[in-house]
Amino acid sequence: MSTNTASFKTKIVLQLLVWVPLFATVYAIFTLWGRMITLTDLTLLLVGYVLCAMGITIGYHRMLTHKGFEAPDWIRAIFLILGSMALQGPALNWAATHIQHHANSDEDDDPHSPLKSFFHAHVGWILDDFRPDLQRYAGPLLKDKLVVFISNTFFLWFALSLLIPFLIAGWVGQGGHFNLSAAGYGLLWGGAVRLFLNHHVTWAVNSVCHTYGGREFVTTDASRNNLLIGLLAMGEGWHNNHHAFPRSANHGMHWWQIDPSAYVIGTLEKLGLIKSVVRIAPERLAVRRIRADVEEERDVLPGLHLPTVHLPGVVMEHGTAMAAAASTMAEVVSKASVHQSPL
Repeated sequence: MSTNTASFKTKIVLQLLVWVPLFATVYAIFTLWGRMITLTDLTLLLVGYVLCAMGITIGYHRMLTHKGFEAPDWIRAIFLILGSMALQGPALNWAATHIQHHANSDEDDDPHSPLKSFFHAHVGWILDDFRPDLQRYAGPLLKDKLVVFISNTFFLWFALSLLIPFLIAGWVGQGGHFNLSAAGYGLLWGGAVRLFLNHHVTWAVNSVCHTYGGREFVTTDASRNNLLIGLLAMGEGWHNNHHAFPRSANHGMHWWQIDPSAYVIGTLEKLGLIKSVVRIAPERLAVRRIRADVEEERDVLPGLHLPTVHLPGVVMEHGTAMAAAASTMAEVVSKASVHQSPL
């Protein structure tokens, strides 16, 4: 766990971050007894969810944290702003936290390992006194002026994510007059409920996908592939694939592993808008199915150098990680030839 502790003010903000969308969603469900959700509200919810989810999966995760492809600044800005609108923290904080997860996956210094508890992996770590170490885990990103700017203006983009559905719902279908009640429901469904869904689907990758599902690749952690989370999280649920090949822009490694984020990345590539998309050759996939490669698992962010302990054939950040790695290895090697259900 990070030695950086959050201030009292930060802890209050984190509590609100977790509980307000939850209570708002409960209230939204309660209102359905007396008022059907309108087409405008439903559209704001679904479109907002998909765009913000793509901001996390494509922008924060595959583009920023793992450099899975290269894009011009205007595309990077769009995805990073959409990621900010999901209210999962500034881009730099999100990236540093995720890199720390990869560097210590399912070990003591993993910010959200389910080995502590399922609740801790899902949301407890957010309520804990954790702050990411930006210098250690995201040092190269601190030199990127665009990323720093969007991170520093995080609350502006979050405010816009609430203001936009509020204004749209207040004006659309209101006969040219602003309807405050309709705007409030737009804010409820397109703002609070959308945040609740974005949050818990993303957090489920940390909890569910390290607990339930199948394993195609031998890794030194408990990462799993989970079909349901794969669908809801725009392809992020193919988490064992991701831990085997962190920099891959594609998390789905088979045609049946639905990965909407990879489809968007592929479309942008065909349009000539992005380049240098990282994909894994079939030969590497075949080798990786039968043996662990810790050094490859640590290929997280180009230019980032974490202190390591070198042992024969193994690279670990902490020598004590060998015990956990050995137990995990024994489990997955014994099951390497067994295709488990993805759920």
